Amino acid sequence: MAAGHSLPMASDLLERIKQIVIDRRLPPGAPLPTERELTELLGTGRTCVREALKALQAMGIVEIRHGFGTYVGPMTMAPITEGLVFRTVAGHRRGEDSLLQLLELREAVETGLAGRLAGRLAEPELAELDAIVTRMEDESLTGPVRTETDRAFHAAFCRGLDNPLIDAVPEAFWSAFHRLRDGAGPPPDPRTVSARHRAIVTAVRAGDAIRTEEAIRDHFCDIRTRLRKAYRFAR
Repeated sequence: MAAGHSLPMASDLLERIKQIVIDRRLPPGAPLPTERELTELLGTGRTCVREALKALQAMGIVEIRHGFGTYVGPMTMAPITEGLVFRTVAGHRRGEDSLLQLLELREAVETGLAGRLAGRLAEPELAELDAIVTRMEDESLTGPVRTETDRAFHAAFCRGLDNPLIDAVPEAFWSAFHRLRDGAGPPPDPRTVSARHRAIVTAVRAGDAIRTEEAIRDHFCDIRTRLRKAYRFAR
């Protein structure tokens, strides 16, 4: 009977420790109460507190520094990103179109917010995007556009949205895409890749929100078409 209650009790303990962080408004890096203090606050044994803290550390919510104490974790999106990557790769290996699903999520996020950047990026930010596209154009003359270059463009583009939560989806897509590259269809035409990205920058610079969204949709349409062809071929 006791074993049957252990899981709900452990879950409740995790929630109560998280509530301490919330109620005390502790920022990342702030020290948590000591194990002894948590034991008294929560009315449980030190072993239970240690197990709960280990579970919270695995989630990135706390950071255990042996010999120094326990601190609020960095609160990054890494656990969510890794969860998306694992789900995508595992689903792909089972024959599901999980990479396409993740692409559609990424497209919805970037397209839905991209219009906000039109006419609002400062010249240094536009210059950075211009430089990356110029690099793409140079690479397309001798071979494919390097993944690192494409990735740098979207990182710089999303950075302009000033919302760290947005980074999780593109990062998950790139990680999953890298692991599944052999099953992601034929490589794209390098000239098309650079032209699509140039169109995005041109629309943003012109302050045209509608054109910006359309340019991003066109770019994702190319990727989606490649993935769909790859899935049809695999099946």
